[in-house]
Amino acid sequence: MSEKNDGANRDVTKRSARERLQAEREQQKKKDKRRRALLVGGAVVGVLGLAAVVGVIAANTGKGDKTAKGPVAAPSGATGKDALAIQTGKDGAKSTLTVWEDFRCPACKAFEDNYRDTLHDLENRGLLKIEYHLVTLIDGNMRGTGSLNAANAAACAQDAGKFGAFHDVLFVNQPQETDDAYAKNAKLLELSGKVDGLDTPAFRSCVEDGTHNSWVAKSHEAFRAGKFKGTPTVLLDGKDIFGDQANPLTPQKLKEKVEANAGVTAKPSASASASASPAVSSSASASGKSGSLPKAGSPSPSGSKTVSKGTTED
Repeated sequence: MSEKNDGANRDVTKRSARERLQAEREQQKKKDKRRRALLVGGAVVGVLGLAAVVGVIAANTGKGDKTAKGPVAAPSGATGKDALAIQTGKDGAKSTLTVWEDFRCPACKAFEDNYRDTLHDLENRGLLKIEYHLVTLIDGNMRGTGSLNAANAAACAQDAGKFGAFHDVLFVNQPQETDDAYAKNAKLLELSGKVDGLDTPAFRSCVEDGTHNSWVAKSHEAFRAGKFKGTPTVLLDGKDIFGDQANPLTPQKLKEKVEANAGVTAKPSASASASASPAVSSSASASGKSGSLPKAGSPSPSGSKTVSKGTTED
């Protein structure tokens, strides 16, 4: 009996071992099946994900900076190399002032506020012509599109023969540097109402369509290629007369230089320098943050205020 019992027990043990092994094999097969399913599913998801990424890239090709799209449409009467300057004043003027400006730049506003009366006087007398170059430095430093949109609107005003007046309106009404108010076309159109005859359907269409955006972008690239240090950059007959802090420019000094170049001898006038308002300087570091804004410039020998160098390029 004991031998039979031992044999039966061995049979049970073998059967149990076979069943356990079979169960383990079945379990392993299930695991392998699940693993294969996961691998296949993951591969499908990966392919779909890659396709989605490729689709996004393709969909967004050319959608980046709107200034890079479309042909360069220079405003009417643009002059200079590649027609990147807008000229005011008379062609026959002996002196040429080249000004690189950004409509969001506080130091550019300070320059305009201090020198506006003097510049207009010299232009009206036929002694000076000004070539304005528009850049978008603050858009890059502070983010936004106000510099671009305002420059485009100014170019649209040039099409209408109203650049000078609208240029002045934009600087007189310039928002705080951190307020990208000029990014809104509605604001620019509102300000155009301050210039007689400018707010027309053609002007509105030009502003809304960004007709001269590519031209503005090309102007900014010329500024970068010129390796200018900041805005405003002011050159008189090609010579930088604004960046010399050892001999700071004043409205009276500019007037005397232009008159001398034209052979005009006149007594120094206090009116031009007296009309200068307190200057404000602005700087932007390579990190793109705006610097502090002093309340006023330092007194010059003539009694006017000097405007310190403005926003710098990244």
